[in-house]
Amino acid sequence: MSLQTILRQVFGYEAFRGPQQAIVDHVVAGGDALVLMPTGGGKSLCYQIPAIARQQAGHGTTIVVSPLIALMHDQVGALHEAGVEAAFLNSSLSGEEAAAVEKRLLRGELTLLYAAPERVTTPRFLAQLDSLAERSQVALFAIDEAHCVSQWGHDFRPEYRALTVLHERYPAVPRMALTATADALTRADIVERLQLEAARQFVSSFDRPNIRYTIVEKKDATTQLLRFIEREHEGDAGIVYCQSRRKVEDIAQTLCDAGLKALPYHAGLDQAVRQANQDRFLREEGLVMVATIAFGMGIDKPDVRFVAHLDMPKNIEGYYQETGRAGRDGAAADAWMAYGLQDVVNQRRMIDESPAGEEFKQVMREKLDALLALAEATDCRRVRLLAYFGEVYGESPPAAGPSQGGHGPLGGQRGHEVPSVGARYACGNCDNCLNPPAVWDGTDAARKLLSTIYRVQQMSSISFGAGHIMDILRGKDTEKVKQYGHETLSTFGLGAEFSEAQLRGVLRQLIAIGAVGVDAQAFNTLYLTEGSRAVLKGEVTVQLRESVSTPATKRSRRAGVTAPAAVNLGVDDQVRFINLKAWRADVAREHNLPAYVIFHDATLAEIARRGPQTLDDLQGISGIGEKKLQAYGEAVLRVVSLSNP
Repeated sequence: MSLQTILRQVFGYEAFRGPQQAIVDHVVAGGDALVLMPTGGGKSLCYQIPAIARQQAGHGTTIVVSPLIALMHDQVGALHEAGVEAAFLNSSLSGEEAAAVEKRLLRGELTLLYAAPERVTTPRFLAQLDSLAERSQVALFAIDEAHCVSQWGHDFRPEYRALTVLHERYPAVPRMALTATADALTRADIVERLQLEAARQFVSSFDRPNIRYTIVEKKDATTQLLRFIEREHEGDAGIVYCQSRRKVEDIAQTLCDAGLKALPYHAGLDQAVRQANQDRFLREEGLVMVATIAFGMGIDKPDVRFVAHLDMPKNIEGYYQETGRAGRDGAAADAWMAYGLQDVVNQRRMIDESPAGEEFKQVMREKLDALLALAEATDCRRVRLLAYFGEVYGESPPAAGPSQGGHGPLGGQRGHEVPSVGARYACGNCDNCLNPPAVWDGTDAARKLLSTIYRVQQMSSISFGAGHIMDILRGKDTEKVKQYGHETLSTFGLGAEFSEAQLRGVLRQLIAIGAVGVDAQAFNTLYLTEGSRAVLKGEVTVQLRESVSTPATKRSRRAGVTAPAAVNLGVDDQVRFINLKAWRADVAREHNLPAYVIFHDATLAEIARRGPQTLDDLQGISGIGEKKLQAYGEAVLRVVSLSNP
């Protein structure tokens, strides 16, 4: 069976997207590959189709390494729906169930087997692989979420380092590493740690044009979030990320009190509660999950319309990975974040207090600085975001090729710097492009703030926090100012023309560039560092955005229950679409699967638009392969017939 035939008959798609064809051809031929493709770009097909093709050619089973139980369950369920023999081995199985899967593996009955990295590297599993390899029955190793192998990545998992055993023990078996998020430094680490120096690299564009990026200064974050959801996403599915478990529960309750359907998710909840909440999020429409970053990886839900951050992530990779969970179906979606001075302080403190070595801490500081630069940017956010990953907006990504061992796109550049950008406004789908902010020169304010901190330190052995320092500079005659005699300082009132919001923006920049330190052990008090000299001497300028109160252009709301895929359907088509969704929900409950695993909204919308009357009429509709046509074709036709006027 040709690759095109597999794509059409098994998965129901007429054509490959982007670099999929080149990747599949290369891997089916036995080549190693490093694949960087954004969330929603179709990474799974890049190893699922080679798995089917190589098994048909007599090469045996593909082993997919994944740390994500939710992804394993959903992908195996989707493969079963498509008629592909697949299974998983993870902690959700009983001993008896796991043993049954292992027997099927050894009998050669599986096309794909999903397993966690810690299981793959156990002596028991390796012995089973030895038995298969002796018969040349290991077709491919697909290492998903490959950024987890890198200490520079946003989700380092030590157990991924042990996967080098696959290359050392089974050198004849092709390997592919896949990830949605990796800067140049992380890519180089993946290549080195997984011994993929000779692998061909396929780097897709990181651009997600359907996602609108908005970053606002945190004032009353909860109220800002509610306003954002009510204005733009009432009734939509979304994810809200918070840093602490307590905040997750508080925000979830606040959203519920406001009449929204919301659930919490964090590692402190009972496992059964976490699983139940995740299942509801996958299966119900219009539910908001409020979560720590423990939630989201492996979630393939296509209709997440927004991702909101109430706390700043650690770096751009984490931000990109988390925001990428919105709009997987290609329809309009939002990435919204509120950030403030305390976010910068907290992230900087966590880096400084970590037990890691100084080299690691310095890289993490630079990554945080890049994220802050994105947040404070006055030009196009998409241009800056793509520049971080080495991509120029509007240009194709670098051509695929083998790693150059430090002399190609990975060599000599860490990749966490944000290069200067050309066009100030470019994408037309971020807050800065839609509502260009005013810019002001904060250098004078920065020097006055540093001078105030210096004089306070000279006058007293006690250090003070940001609020008190700003009170002095603005000339506020507070009890604390009078208690310590700080109204006598030469800088008292010297910055009266600056608002508190302006000075907080200046402090964010000073902390980010290392000109001001924060003592976490002394109630987040401020102190000068060596980096302050350059600012005080006027060698460093501080450019800042004015606070923007006018919201970006509001997106037109969708009416009623209309899904993005169905917005252009006629009245009769809408009736068919609604009835098809109700039928799909019943089937999904019966199979204990998310509805999108049965059919995506786009597939139902196309069925509703065409109004098919025969099985032949259903053929060629994207997302309907042969197995699904056999399993559901007659039922779909009945729903369509009953829905016709």
